[in-house]
Amino acid sequence: MTSGLTLTSVEAVPDGQVLYGRLLRRLIPFLLVCYVAAYLDRVNVGFAKLQMLNDLKFSETVYGLGAGVFFIGYALFEIPSNMIMVRTGPRVWIGRIMVTWGLVSAAMMFVTTPMSFYVLRFLLGVAEAGFIPAIVYYLTIWFPSSHRGKASAMFLAGIPLSGIIGGPVSGWIMTSFHTFHGLQGWQWMFLIEGLFATLLGVVCFFYLDNDVASAKWLTPAEKERITADIAAEARTKPLHSAREGLTSGRVWLLSGTYFFFTMGLYGISFWLPTIIRDSGVKDPLHVGLLTAIPYTGALIGMYLVGRSSDRMRERRWHLAVPALVGAIGLAVSVMVAQNTALALAALTVAAAGTLTCVPQFYTLAPSVLTGAAAAMGLALANSIGSIAGFISPYLLGWVKDATGSTGNGVLVLGATLLIGAALVFLNPARLVNR
Repeated sequence: MTSGLTLTSVEAVPDGQVLYGRLLRRLIPFLLVCYVAAYLDRVNVGFAKLQMLNDLKFSETVYGLGAGVFFIGYALFEIPSNMIMVRTGPRVWIGRIMVTWGLVSAAMMFVTTPMSFYVLRFLLGVAEAGFIPAIVYYLTIWFPSSHRGKASAMFLAGIPLSGIIGGPVSGWIMTSFHTFHGLQGWQWMFLIEGLFATLLGVVCFFYLDNDVASAKWLTPAEKERITADIAAEARTKPLHSAREGLTSGRVWLLSGTYFFFTMGLYGISFWLPTIIRDSGVKDPLHVGLLTAIPYTGALIGMYLVGRSSDRMRERRWHLAVPALVGAIGLAVSVMVAQNTALALAALTVAAAGTLTCVPQFYTLAPSVLTGAAAAMGLALANSIGSIAGFISPYLLGWVKDATGSTGNGVLVLGATLLIGAALVFLNPARLVNR
């Protein structure tokens, strides 16, 4: 692909820090906005719940099942989606994913029965399947591991940013547009946020490049430097083929680790608005504004840990410690649940620890995977993590219906973070600390 490129002089070799800084500025802001839209469309049902359950007479269990069934469709189509992506190229497939999930998300405004709720949430999972592993795979095309931790953390900052931006915006839409033209606030929220994702999907087709060679905004010397760095790194990785990405015991271990981390992640994502409301805050706009506080703490934590992980070239402790912090934060939030200020402080600690686990996990898998193995292995890990996304909200909904409190369910989620932290150390340091 780049065999025809040659450097004509030593002076032509680009400075690595400058070059990869340029790549970060070109790719990450747009991908970050896309991920904010994706994650918001996935979890905005947590805000819709504040009005929707009363309007449609849904129980907490119905909500929990509907929130979780998204991940059944997501898990079933994750690997097929990435297999198609390898053939079509990331640009077309990422754009297709965003257009279809945006349209399905907007269609959530038409939910009237539990069955229509389940069906549309399932279809939303099918539409979005493959998005995160496609982006993480896309980053492996452009960034060697020495720069990928920062790139991954910046991209996955979309999770807390969707809370910082999306929480207040969702609360504002639900409050300001309530009964406008005969539609409820939650219906307007689904429509507006879904169409925004669709628009971004169209932009993908024109803005993204499939690979380094097709990037017209890079010089030949810059292309050669990136390609050489990626190729040199690939020779040190043990897994290369698509079959290895699906069958290796090392990949299954990584997938199991991710399962336990996502249990905590989605517990926070789907239930944070409810937990804040149950502490005494009733207005949807105020709930939305308060959810921005834990996500701001998470954004700071993700940046600092990602930067430290790249600088020290250490991955395991930078993943295990945030998981431990997240578990402690969840446990304390249960103990002080009736005090809004203390509960919010504890949830901020929990969010900072739990959400930091996600970008740090995505520095582990590419350390042992390359090429087709990376695409398939990341898809497998995300599929198994998606099962946790189904179990987590359903478990909390069932516990709340059965006991009147989410506390015991939140403690279970904290325990899953501790299990994930322990599994991290089954990955040899010599493979992942790069």
